[in-house]
Amino acid sequence: MNVRFLVGGLAIAAAVAYLMYTGIRETSAYYLTIGEFLPQRESLSGTGLRVAGRVRPGSIAYDASTLRLQFDMGEFEKDASGPFVPVRFTGIKPDMFADGRDVIVEGRYTDGALQADKVLTSCPSKYEAKPEAPDQAAG
Repeated sequence: MNVRFLVGGLAIAAAVAYLMYTGIRETSAYYLTIGEFLPQRESLSGTGLRVAGRVRPGSIAYDASTLRLQFDMGEFEKDASGPFVPVRFTGIKPDMFADGRDVIVEGRYTDGALQADKVLTSCPSKYEAKPEAPDQAAG
């Protein structure tokens, strides 16, 4: 009777280990900034990736009828003249998605573009402290 429990326990442990391994393997993705990604984009072609960057102003094209979103993503600099990579996504556009917004794109680099499975936006900096007004009581 103890042998049955041992064999059953080992079978369950093996099944759980296999499910954990395949789950981690399928969801694992490299996380890179756009500056790290651009020089090695060809060698990462077809690999699951997470790439962080900034939406290039004026590059957003969204068709609400087909849910196709296209935009260019570049580095986190304020200057919009740097190198960019095109991003293609089919799905509902994130609520806070806009020009100049920091985004994380999850997907694969194929055919010269990031084919996104997910587009995540960062929260705007609306909670930054306001500059202090000069103290009018002094003087």
